[in-house]
Amino acid sequence: MNLSGLLFFSISICHNLQVVDTTPPREHDNAFFQTPNIIPSLPQQNTSLCRIPYIRKTMQNIILYTKRIFRWIFLVLGVFSFLLILLSFTRIPYDVCSWLGTSKSTYTFKPDAIVFLGGSGMPSEANLIRLYYTSALAETYPESKVLIVHPKDTAVIDLMREELMLRRVDSSRILTEKSGTNTREQAMTVADDFPDLLTKNIVIVTSTENMRRTVQTFRKAGFLHVGGQASFENAMFVDLGFDYKKLGGKPFVPDVSSYQSLRYNFWNYLKLEITCLREFTAIAYYKMNGWI
Repeated sequence: MNLSGLLFFSISICHNLQVVDTTPPREHDNAFFQTPNIIPSLPQQNTSLCRIPYIRKTMQNIILYTKRIFRWIFLVLGVFSFLLILLSFTRIPYDVCSWLGTSKSTYTFKPDAIVFLGGSGMPSEANLIRLYYTSALAETYPESKVLIVHPKDTAVIDLMREELMLRRVDSSRILTEKSGTNTREQAMTVADDFPDLLTKNIVIVTSTENMRRTVQTFRKAGFLHVGGQASFENAMFVDLGFDYKKLGGKPFVPDVSSYQSLRYNFWNYLKLEITCLREFTAIAYYKMNGWI
């Protein structure tokens, strides 16, 4: 073999040899020895751009349904308000309030106890008129006890006692119950602290619109003989008209001197409607809880 043949044979052997490196790879070489992705990735479609029409359609539907809901809400409120205003020109609100005060409160017995339910501060319109009726009953039935039921407010209870004593109710007849923040709790605390009243004749004094619910609540709490005295307000039967021109009324201002219904009855009946609506809501709440 000549020299050129030997050189060619050596190059061929070296080309076919596989040299294995036994040294462990270093951390910074890992990225270097990773096999590159030689296949080019295809351009992907932008999904956010595809969702824009869907989002826009969804928002349009939401706005459409919201408009429909509010349209019905305003329609119902408008009809409801119109009916309230319309009924305010009639005596229906007064008759409904009167029914709430008398439908469950009639009694024929002689009361052993007069239960006054306080619901406001002292002095206040609500408490003063209730105290007026309480003192009237105490005068009519001089042997009956008078029980003041009012939430924990010693100063107010003391003023109530003083008001009753001013109206000639003897202090020895006056008892107090300082618990109960609603009618249900008041009935339960009176039943617990004065169990002898469960079988006695009692007459409850409270506001007119609360009377029906109050009597039913006390009966549900275990009181067997319950009547009620609603604190009705008495009307003033006086002609309240006036001479508009004599008082210097302006010509561009409507003359309502002879429209007493518009000046007084309308607004009073409107307030009665709100009061009765609140009471009917309370009656429904008590019924759902099984308290009446």
